[in-house]
Amino acid sequence: MIRHANSIITGTGAALPDQVITNRDLEEIVETNDQWIVSRTGIRERRKLEEGLSNVDLSERAAREALVKSGLEASDLDMILVATVTPDHHTPSTSCILQARLEAFNAGAMDISAGCTGFVYALSVAHQFISSGACQRVLVVGVEILTRFTDWKDRSTCVLFGDGAGAVVVEASEEERGIINFTLKSDGRGAKLLYVPAGGSAMPASHETVKEGRHYLVMHGNEIFKFAVKVVEDTLFKLLEEKGKQPEDLDMIILHQANLRIIDHIRKHLKLPPEKFPVNIDRFGNTSSATIPIALHEENLSGRLKEGDLVAMVAFGAGLTWGGVLMRW
Repeated sequence: MIRHANSIITGTGAALPDQVITNRDLEEIVETNDQWIVSRTGIRERRKLEEGLSNVDLSERAAREALVKSGLEASDLDMILVATVTPDHHTPSTSCILQARLEAFNAGAMDISAGCTGFVYALSVAHQFISSGACQRVLVVGVEILTRFTDWKDRSTCVLFGDGAGAVVVEASEEERGIINFTLKSDGRGAKLLYVPAGGSAMPASHETVKEGRHYLVMHGNEIFKFAVKVVEDTLFKLLEEKGKQPEDLDMIILHQANLRIIDHIRKHLKLPPEKFPVNIDRFGNTSSATIPIALHEENLSGRLKEGDLVAMVAFGAGLTWGGVLMRW
């Protein structure tokens, strides 16, 4: 057993539904158009999970790919962490159902609910398990089925969200790389800027809550935008300053894919080239806790992510929550 080890990502995976919903498709549903959506969000299309499939189906696909890439068997895992706000059930957890699907019977399992920051939270928890010596191999999944909580009559939100899953395998290692810093923050005073009113114990499901559409996402977009721009930049500087680094030292910055304007604002303010900022929001929309692991997998698979690269991952979301991870790939 390696105690006080470095936490390195040894495998990545992703899963996206086959069904594509384009902006042109949405023009047939609500009063909107492709130009309006692209100019305000950068989104051109998003994925929608087929009927009959669920959160754990996408989680399993992403997890199995990450395991193959890492060279591990599911039985090697010590812990499974699933970041999601759209679980299959209130209980049991998605992670427990995933553990059974994978037959990872040596692993503990728990879900983490931190909105779009969920993957960053879960990855940080995995790092703590490993650095303490409690675990040697942890599977981390970010997965959301947001289209099933989207009001398709609300043009301000239905254009934004998509379904998807991303996964990583994190292992203990004595190599001089891996996670070198993280920060997690929250401010519950902004809880109702992005939330689902009904379905929990405060407002249980009833005929009235369904009829009134209280089970759909409610979002105050302008406030979220202003919040995001501030906390993303603050988080980046905190991650770097604590390790004596500057923004120009970063080889890649993977930001939560919520809005292309937020990514462009941060990039221009930092005066860094576009190639350092992976973008997939145009193809997948906002998949919440899945955006960063999906983007990480794409960069890894393409070879654009190279050993030794200094990488920052920063997210923000419902809660309100935000946070980031700095790592040497």
